[in-house]
Amino acid sequence: MSTDDESFHPLGNEWEGELESMLDDTEYDSQLGMDMARDAMRVTKGELSEAEFHEKYHEDVMEEFGEDERPTKEAYEKAQEEAKGTFSRMLDKFDGDGEQTRRETMKKMGVGAAAVGVGAWGTVDDGPEASVAEEGGHGATETHEKPDTQWGMTIDLERCDGCLTCMTACQEENDLDAGVNWMYVMAWEDRNHSSPDGGQGLTDSGAYTDFNMGSDFNMLVRPCQHCTDAPCEKVCPTTARHTRDKDGIVLTDYDVCIGCRYCQVACPYGVNYFQWEEPEVAYEDIDGLEDPEDPDEITHAEYEYGERWVDSRAPRGVMSKCTFCPTMQDGKQGEEQVGTTACESACPPNAIQFGDVNDERSDSYQHREHPVKSRAVAHLSGDHISSGRYVPEPDTVDETLSEGDDVESAIEALDAANDSTFDVEVLSMMKAIDIISERLEPDDNKNSTLLQNERTILESLDAIEEYVDLESEEALETLRLADGSEQEARAQLQQYVGKPSTFNLLDDIGTNPNVTYLGAEPDSNAYQVEGPTKYEDAGLLDKRQEKLDEETVGRVDGVSL
Repeated sequence: MSTDDESFHPLGNEWEGELESMLDDTEYDSQLGMDMARDAMRVTKGELSEAEFHEKYHEDVMEEFGEDERPTKEAYEKAQEEAKGTFSRMLDKFDGDGEQTRRETMKKMGVGAAAVGVGAWGTVDDGPEASVAEEGGHGATETHEKPDTQWGMTIDLERCDGCLTCMTACQEENDLDAGVNWMYVMAWEDRNHSSPDGGQGLTDSGAYTDFNMGSDFNMLVRPCQHCTDAPCEKVCPTTARHTRDKDGIVLTDYDVCIGCRYCQVACPYGVNYFQWEEPEVAYEDIDGLEDPEDPDEITHAEYEYGERWVDSRAPRGVMSKCTFCPTMQDGKQGEEQVGTTACESACPPNAIQFGDVNDERSDSYQHREHPVKSRAVAHLSGDHISSGRYVPEPDTVDETLSEGDDVESAIEALDAANDSTFDVEVLSMMKAIDIISERLEPDDNKNSTLLQNERTILESLDAIEEYVDLESEEALETLRLADGSEQEARAQLQQYVGKPSTFNLLDDIGTNPNVTYLGAEPDSNAYQVEGPTKYEDAGLLDKRQEKLDEETVGRVDGVSL
């Protein structure tokens, strides 16, 4: 992520300048939008309280929009009440000296300011009746508790092969116009990371194997981060941009959005889009709308229409962004789709793991907290394995092995029992997974694919151990697991799948994003380079302005990340 010392925006001075020019094309106050975005990020950093932020811009927002429904209003109103209470307690100190002294004290303190204004907090002394700001740390961001369910992602950048399938799936799921990309897949370089010579990925160069990742490019997959403390929401005057209480996803109400684009300026990640013209897909043609001839047809954009239309493509003049597929999370596309997204389901190398980040059984949690194990599980599971290796079904094990078989003969027999490959590396990973596994049961009410696949692997291993002693010193030596300890198991898995670092984008901003990454983190001087797959080769547009004449949704890439 490129930054500039003179810019408040994490994406740098050039990006900030483009945002300001973009606001100049709207009917709303550009300077107000820029100032609010700057201070919204100060709120997430803890440099300004939500109450102070709300008070600072309330009159200007009312004048510009005729309403001020920003979510910071609650903090402001609470601060007013606390300030009044503090002021009243201070006056109570003078009760013993009579009403005349009380009135004089009120005059001296300036009751008009002290009783109602957030700015009056500083008038209170450091004694027992300390100021509200000091009690919480002046300028501290209010605490936002996560809901019981918080949808999020863990994205393994070292598994990403840059195929852009996730972007295509998102576009098809949401009927987006060409160039309106709700997520971006980018290759990047910085001072410490370079791209392969000749622009080839591992697949094209012939260097791809089952146990390395999908590409030797440095990849970044950038959907909306669905921040717990989202600055884009803080600047929205109408509540169009809002966070759902039940699951923490950040959405835009298309019926309420007025297209001021303040959210686009306040987003540190550059993931918002403005619909300049009539969408290419007419409203009645949006995929999944109710079919009059089949009322049980799954609804899509219309499922909350008239209440909160928050899904699929936006109408003209409205902001949009990645939604985490709320129709899926609400069970509108079948209970089996709860806890999944279109991009996750489409990803060939299983780089995207979606789920409830608060639930230890979810894919996102497992991948974030146990990346080595979950990488191994992903390698050995599902239809995405291209190398031909396989984990045998328990029935196949029963039909193939005999009691007393040694490790080598068992591997040879299971390898011969299937067209796919079963070798010592597969069995070694299966046993290593067993050693470090907590054997948690998957959650049947939410998608927990990694634990389901882990259970399948362990069921197969249990079947094998009915015939083969894998705990013996000789067997552990063959499987390169030494003494069979958790330490040795982890070391062996790391030999196969690596040990990725874990990070959140712009973690120092304080937005508390709900997307976590595994792999290399770009530094402040990272820049985008051509990746293994060109956007046009995947039927995508890299830049929306290629589709429009003069007005654009803003350059999202082709500049520093």
